[in-house]
Amino acid sequence: MEQKQEQYCTYEQWLDLDVEGRTELIDGQVYMMADPTSRHQEIQTALIVQLAVFLEGKPCQVYASPFGVRLNQNEDTAFEPDIVVLCDHSKRRDRGCEGAPDMIIEILSPSTEKNDRVLKHEKYMKAAVREYWIVDPVNNQVTANRLIDNKYNTTIYFEKDIAPVQVLHGCEVDLSLVFKDVSKGFS
Repeated sequence: MEQKQEQYCTYEQWLDLDVEGRTELIDGQVYMMADPTSRHQEIQTALIVQLAVFLEGKPCQVYASPFGVRLNQNEDTAFEPDIVVLCDHSKRRDRGCEGAPDMIIEILSPSTEKNDRVLKHEKYMKAAVREYWIVDPVNNQVTANRLIDNKYNTTIYFEKDIAPVQVLHGCEVDLSLVFKDVSKGFS
């Protein structure tokens, strides 16, 4: 994730930016986001499909990026998580969500890993995002962070595991379907 500019940018200015590509605003600084790889998109799609099937007919909704998340309206910070689950529809806005969604999933890439594991981890925990998954496509694992007593309790799941989604009672994600290598079928 490369920083785009040095001058401070407010949330309102960020909304009006006319730039090519996706950006995030972190503490008033605009960061360009690299385009996702095909592997990233395969994993994102597999996760969304399982979540969407489970949520059919239920009040929660799953969203894929681009879907902006502004955790605190008093901060000039807005993220574009890979996947968002939102159950409180009063938080939904035209361009995303304002306030903490119930679940955020970030799929690591070399340019975003540090921010996903450190900065976003802290911001999501502070804002009370109840469940934050970090998906590692290189090691085929999921780090599931679940908010308990204002801190994240972490469990790591591997490619053959069934990972429960605690904010969605009864939902389980089959990671063997998430981490299957569908690209092997292409020539």
